[in-house]
Amino acid sequence: MKNRIAALAAVAALWGASAPALAQEKFTFLTNWYAIAEHGGFYQALTQGLYKKAGLDVTIRMGGPQVNGMQLLAAGQADCYLGFDVQTMKVREQGVDAVTVAAVFQKDPQVMIGHPEVFKKMEDLKGKTILISGDARTNYWPWLRNAYGLQDSQARPYTFNIQPFLADKNTVQQGYLSSEPFAIEKKAGFKPTALLLADHGWPPYACTIVCMSKTLKERPKAVAAFVRASMEGWKSYLQGDPKAANALIKKDNPSLTDEEIAVGIRLMNTHGLVGGGDASRLGMGTITEERLKKTYDMMAAMKLLDPAKVDFRKTFTTEFIKDVKVLP
Repeated sequence: MKNRIAALAAVAALWGASAPALAQEKFTFLTNWYAIAEHGGFYQALTQGLYKKAGLDVTIRMGGPQVNGMQLLAAGQADCYLGFDVQTMKVREQGVDAVTVAAVFQKDPQVMIGHPEVFKKMEDLKGKTILISGDARTNYWPWLRNAYGLQDSQARPYTFNIQPFLADKNTVQQGYLSSEPFAIEKKAGFKPTALLLADHGWPPYACTIVCMSKTLKERPKAVAAFVRASMEGWKSYLQGDPKAANALIKKDNPSLTDEEIAVGIRLMNTHGLVGGGDASRLGMGTITEERLKKTYDMMAAMKLLDPAKVDFRKTFTTEFIKDVKVLP
């Protein structure tokens, strides 16, 4: 009997040694733009094997100006999407059951940019020409207009060209913290004033992880594993060695320079976009009901959504981030 047991054990050990590793679960994540430093934590998790360790075979797909990420998410072309809680709440009016499960950025990187001689504080927006995109008109513009007593007549189209701004000192334009201010400084040789809307009361999170409710019900373990590994990736990217992740980012987006990536990383750290706010004590990626309710109430007050059509409690869940606790 002892010999038989020993023989069986030997066979089992041999089989175990030669058996292939368990297949990892495929998971597709769609970003909101071309690859940039502000996506770095996801690329870090990929290059450092954090997703693989979590049992996932992750593919990162780039978004872009011609990509409707929420539409692709709803069509099942991605498992999760790098979204924006304002957008997620709004699409539920059209019956899209998108749910916010985590937020990489505790502050929205949206800034207003002005010439330093005439634009030092938000109150200086009065009387200025303000260049904003079409999306901004149904996003932060109603809030900004009401908060600072502005007029719709001040708003002009922003075409993602900084030349009109450079030509007129009384023009203020929208921008992304690490993008337009840096481009202006490089091209014009001066450092513009760049004020974060988030530092002046604008409540939304940004770079949120958004999934369809169907995915959360059918693949909760995969989503939980993705969220945890992503936050570990973000900590590693901002505090460790990001070289491998940056190389992959540049492979996806060859037009991006090392200097632009370095600026992005520096500003994310200095402004506490990822590790500031509630994340400093609750962990990276955190979302809270209280914070999201501020955004929902603001949107309802600005008539950016119909509260009769959007159930606040269905727009988010804290189930996938509450136990992650990756502290910055």
